[in-house]
Amino acid sequence: MAAENLKTIMELILLRFEDLTRAERQLANKLLEDYPVSALGSITELAENASVSSPTVARMIAKLGFKGYPQFQQRLRHELSAIISSPIDKHDNWAHSAPDAHILNQFTENVLQNIRRTLRQSDTQTFDRVVNLLADSSSHIYITGGRITQSLAEYFFTHLQMIRTDITDMHSATNAWPHYIIDMKKNDVLVIFDIRRYETDLLRLAQVALQRKLNIVLFTDQWSSPVSKYAKHKFNCQIEVPSAWDSSIVIMLILETLIAALQNSNWPRTRKRMNSLEAVFDKTRLFRKIN
Repeated sequence: MAAENLKTIMELILLRFEDLTRAERQLANKLLEDYPVSALGSITELAENASVSSPTVARMIAKLGFKGYPQFQQRLRHELSAIISSPIDKHDNWAHSAPDAHILNQFTENVLQNIRRTLRQSDTQTFDRVVNLLADSSSHIYITGGRITQSLAEYFFTHLQMIRTDITDMHSATNAWPHYIIDMKKNDVLVIFDIRRYETDLLRLAQVALQRKLNIVLFTDQWSSPVSKYAKHKFNCQIEVPSAWDSSIVIMLILETLIAALQNSNWPRTRKRMNSLEAVFDKTRLFRKIN
C-alpha cells in the first residue's frame, strides 16, 4: 500500500491508534515502549510480552497494511538498519542509486518531501501546547542536544533568550549537567534534540528530569529517539537526504515557527525585552551603525 511505503511503523501505529481494539492498543503500546526492537522476535514472543494472543498480533499487523508478520518484520529490520547507519553507510546507500539530476536539485527535492511528510503528520495542538509551555514565565527552560544537534539547541537558546528570562543552555558537556540538574524544579521544561545514533547521555538526562517532574519537549527524527517514552511533547521530523549526514532543515523550520509564535504570544513583554536589549547593543557598540 502506498501509505505504508511513505510512513514508518511507528507513524502507522499512531495514525491508526484510535481505530484499534483494546487488546490491539495494549499491543501497540508495548511495541512503542522499546521501538523498533520490541518486535524483532517471533510473533509468539511479541504476543506473550504484550499479554495478548497471536491472532491479536496478526489482526493489528493487517490493520497497519501488512500481508503478514514476516513482511512487518522485514520493514522493522529495514528501519532498524536505517537508525544505526553510519555516515559512510548513508552515503553509499544514496550514491548507489542516485539519479542523474544535479545534487542541488536532488537535495532540494528531498528536503521539500521531508517538509511535506513532516507537516502531514504534525499535530497543531501539540505545537500550540508547546508554545504555551515555553511562554509560561513561571517555569525555567533548559535546552540541550547531542554531538550534532547541540548546534540546534544553541540556536534555539539564543532566540528564546531574546524573548524571555530563565533560559539555560546546558551544552553537550555531560560532566556539567549535575550542576544544572540540582536547580531543576517541578514543571520546569527540558528541551532535548536527539536524532538517530541516539545518545545514551540524553536518555539518562531525560530519565532524571522526569523523576524531577519536568516537562520534556523532544525534537527527533521519524523513528523517534528512546527519549520519546519520557517526553510530554515531541516533534518527529523527517531527516533523510542524499548525503552521508542527516538534514536538520525540517527541525529548523519547526524551531523558527515556534520562535515566531512564542514572540507573538506575549508581544508587549517581548517588545519591552527586545528594546532593553537594543539599548545594551547601542551602549556596547556591538553592531555597526550607519549615520
